[in-house]
Amino acid sequence: QVQLIESGGGLVQAGGSLRLSCTASGYNFGGYPMGWFRQAPGKEREFVAQITWSGAMMTYADSVKNRFTISSDRPTNTVYLQMHALKPDDTAVYYCNRASERSTGGYFGVLPWGQGTQVAVPS
Repeated sequence: QVQLIESGGGLVQAGGSLRLSCTASGYNFGGYPMGWFRQAPGKEREFVAQITWSGAMMTYADSVKNRFTISSDRPTNTVYLQMHALKPDDTAVYYCNRASERSTGGYFGVLPWGQGTQVAVPS
């Protein structure tokens, strides 16, 4: 059974940084693009960033461009999200997932969602 495991969230002041990690039990990321998504209170889950498994191409939501960096480590089957210059609007539960592109644009998660990791940036 696939279980996605996110970690690294926390409470951070505006302007601060965090690094999120994602790994999986029962699943190997190899060959598939992986992504980060987030869900703020009262809002739908939204796409944040995606990386091809080769690491050659990354895609970001406009709201996080130039502040967040997605990366992956094949040997450890881990995906990271380095977040800088955090803002109160970044407050959300962050999830990783295998990312698939919609025919109409955007990305969605393919696997069962994990518990996520909470990021809180107070205003």
